[in-house]
Amino acid sequence: VDCYISKILSFVVNLPMQLLVYILVYPILWIISIVPTRLLYVLSDIIFILVYYIIGYRKRVVMDNLKLAFPKKTEGEIKSICKKFYHHFCDIFLETIKSISISEAELKKRFKPINIEEINKIEALNKNILVMMAHYASWEWIFVLERYTSHKGYAIYKRLQNKYFDALVKRIRAKYNTFLITTKETIPVLTESNKKGELTLSGFIADQTPKIDKARHWNEFMGVKVPIHTGAEMLAKKLNLAVVFCKVKKVKRGYYEVTFKTITLTPEEFKNYEITDIFLKLVEEQIHEAPEFYLWTHKRWKHKDNVPPEFQ
Repeated sequence: VDCYISKILSFVVNLPMQLLVYILVYPILWIISIVPTRLLYVLSDIIFILVYYIIGYRKRVVMDNLKLAFPKKTEGEIKSICKKFYHHFCDIFLETIKSISISEAELKKRFKPINIEEINKIEALNKNILVMMAHYASWEWIFVLERYTSHKGYAIYKRLQNKYFDALVKRIRAKYNTFLITTKETIPVLTESNKKGELTLSGFIADQTPKIDKARHWNEFMGVKVPIHTGAEMLAKKLNLAVVFCKVKKVKRGYYEVTFKTITLTPEEFKNYEITDIFLKLVEEQIHEAPEFYLWTHKRWKHKDNVPPEFQ
């Protein structure tokens, strides 16, 4: 017995740390993913108590962001939005885990496109499409929309540090014909795809904060001047992609509706950064409708005090 225990311990100790973490954590995630949805949201309520009241995860960041974005709201109103946001934040966390085992039929029932014909009309023109969306409501289940289109799907993402979990995320998306590519891979992959004559639909979550030393454009977002990420617009112009805004609405817990709005079929006709600014205005409208569903833990306004003189 001692010999077998020694061999097992030796095997575990010699495992690469990333693989060991994956082996230990993945079974827990899989078990959570198969929990019935009703119980999943009970678990979310429990996690909310832990995250909001005990750990206070990024609570100061959330409160500061809300006060910046809504300077006219009272302290009570800000706290109310903050609390609602954390309830939603915990839901999103568990819905992401649910993606491991959720069936296609269940996902389609919970994440519905309202006007997919907007995308289909552009497909009929044999044009490649770039979809811009924000960290709002749900962005994790967006990959199911590939089941309603004929274009090959690409989603631009940030590679996870743990290569085993990174591979897991890619496998989940690939089930629905969506392929994840990093920012650095975007131009070469889509350019090569274009040369092959493939029709593609590429998704960008385009409200991130760029590195300040790479910021080419500054403008107001929720009334505060910040650097703006312009990669999606630049790519659309480079490859002549139709640009579509994707608006996700949370109908009720665990249920979302998606609507599409075509920004342009001819991006080269717009001045630099004009498409990006249109996108951000649409995101602002979304946030004002129901602010609790935006990702307030993101340090979106961290460079607000570093505005270059030429943008002031």
